[in-house]
Amino acid sequence: MKLTLRVWRQPGPDAPGRLVAYEMPDVSEHMSFLEMLDVLNERLIEKGEEPIAFDHDCREGICGTCGFMISGIAHGKMPATTVCQLHMRHFSDGEELVLEPWRAKAFPVLRDLVVDRSSFDRIIQAGGYVSVNTGTAQDGNALPVAKPDADVAMDAASCIGCGACVAQCPNGAAQLFTAAKVSQLALLPQGQPERWQRVERMVAQLEEEAFGSCTNYGECEAVCPKGVSIDFIAMMNRDWLKNVCRVGRESRARGGAG
Repeated sequence: MKLTLRVWRQPGPDAPGRLVAYEMPDVSEHMSFLEMLDVLNERLIEKGEEPIAFDHDCREGICGTCGFMISGIAHGKMPATTVCQLHMRHFSDGEELVLEPWRAKAFPVLRDLVVDRSSFDRIIQAGGYVSVNTGTAQDGNALPVAKPDADVAMDAASCIGCGACVAQCPNGAAQLFTAAKVSQLALLPQGQPERWQRVERMVAQLEEEAFGSCTNYGECEAVCPKGVSIDFIAMMNRDWLKNVCRVGRESRARGGAG
């Protein structure tokens, strides 16, 4: 099939960018989207031009490294699919596709389709972990987890941190990502000792980054390649409010005792 690609080219973070058109006259329907870009890059290199920069790693829809906008939709038009798992048979002969990086203030463009997502790392560092004593590994059945809780925790843990939720959200919000990382631990017994500190610190870090506010558009859930539900945002907000009330009660108790 023949395709026209209009790709965002930007040589660096401080350089201006623009859309550049490329003709792809012989695209196989069996190619993945990234394989098609590999072919384009080989042709650019042969002509002595700079190849298109894009993130990728496992190419199995697991790592969350790949991701960019395809004609205005994060990861493209196929639901529950990452760019690396998107195949060219889902496009039509003669179609024009516009490829752009994630458009969010918190994800500055580094080059072409590559953005800096270190803001996600800082949110995780703020509280997305559990503290355990070192030594001999604990028996796997020592802390039994109810099957319903384990299932929901796994649903939250399926988030791969690709950033599609932020890119598609009109506000550039990261509540879905943060809520998934908070909830996957809040639902397990191992996450209970630091539950309130975790939600407080991760939400505080979320607010420090350049993300927008969540206003329940639901675009994040719609484009999430793993189908993470916006129900987790409600769970995170509930835990955050519970912590505010808890801190308030403890503060009043200390004031009364004084």
